[in-house]
Amino acid sequence: MSARPEPADILRRHGSMYRHLHADSLSGAQHRVMRAIEQCRTAALGGHLEQCDACGHQRIAFNSCRNRHCPKCQSLARAQWLDDRQADLLPVPYFHVVFTVPESIAAIAFQNKRVVYDILFQATADTLQTFAACAAPKCNATGRLFQSTAPDAKPRSVSFKWVTADSQVSAWIRIGGVLIFEAIDALLMAR
Repeated sequence: MSARPEPADILRRHGSMYRHLHADSLSGAQHRVMRAIEQCRTAALGGHLEQCDACGHQRIAFNSCRNRHCPKCQSLARAQWLDDRQADLLPVPYFHVVFTVPESIAAIAFQNKRVVYDILFQATADTLQTFAACAAPKCNATGRLFQSTAPDAKPRSVSFKWVTADSQVSAWIRIGGVLIFEAIDALLMAR
């Protein structure tokens, strides 16, 4: 049985054709990420000699790309980042909030990540604050997902004791439609 292919193997085999077919929609950054992953731990990036201190066995090890998007290079950094974020969490339950983004906005975000995601994060904050002031609303939409987390608690007075929110609110809530897009429109108008 052959080894399961890794993303780098797939990109080495099909990356050139993919770039050719999607040349108009790939950004320069995406091209660079693909190239880095393709070259990761190959002779293209050079190598170094590793030697066992106990037996003296030597082997050539190719250098890694160190790209933050490379699944091989960044597993330790990703694990450390997750540990750091978990240390930032408040000692209360959380719930997962999913904002559904229409395909038309997802297509714009593909090429303008910073601008679109800044707007979406601000709209998310505004929408969650609106929902927090109301009873648990439920909206559905279709398209791409924009995800966030929110504490399932609120501070009580100045003592900063956390009180768990109503059980209605602590379910997974799918938020979409009017409020988030009103917030996005307001942010766009303000720019």
